[in-house]
Amino acid sequence: MAPLSTLFTSAALLATGASAFTAPSQSTAVRPSTNLYENFGFDFAEDQVENTPQIILGEANYKKWVNSVDPDNMLNRQYAVLTRVRELGLLEKTAELGILSKLEKNGLTLEKAEALLPKLEELGLLSLVANNQQLLINGVAPLAVEGAPLLLPVVAGALDIGPAAFFLAAAGAGGLDAYLFASGAEVPFLGLSAGAVAGLLLIPLTAVSAGVGVALGSLKN
Repeated sequence: MAPLSTLFTSAALLATGASAFTAPSQSTAVRPSTNLYENFGFDFAEDQVENTPQIILGEANYKKWVNSVDPDNMLNRQYAVLTRVRELGLLEKTAELGILSKLEKNGLTLEKAEALLPKLEELGLLSLVANNQQLLINGVAPLAVEGAPLLLPVVAGALDIGPAAFFLAAAGAGGLDAYLFASGAEVPFLGLSAGAVAGLLLIPLTAVSAGVGVALGSLKN
């Protein structure tokens, strides 16, 4: 006997094919409902409205209920960006390394930074950040903030050299990832491609380094 999924798929294809040859009605047709249900419209499937308490029905209600039970829950917890920046003393380290003054020497003044905002909005980058705050706060921010004590001295040294340092970093990271792919190296005990695993870090690093180099070069020009 064929699996149920095959039968349902065949029935759906037959229904779609039959409807394609049906002549359009002259009268005003009633549009089908576009509401989505967890039971997929099957009568024999469970109805979440009947079987789920109203207090946890839907993602918003569920998050609100979890927050009332345990305010320090993993579902609603956010990475404390400002707290960690203060605890790690990142502002003090930035000032000690003279990163802001080095940026100015490379052409990034306050006026130019303000002029970049409309261009970023035109590219949709500001909207992208606004629509993905949760992902950025809990995904990207921890990597950037926790790694900042190691990265700040490197960035300061690269700014002393100029755009060439960032292009060199991009070439090094991209070249290393290409070598790992070409050599067929694998992660020990896992058997995964070392190029694919390392690429999760090296490819973004290549793109960011090259982008910074291009940006600094354009500012000097």
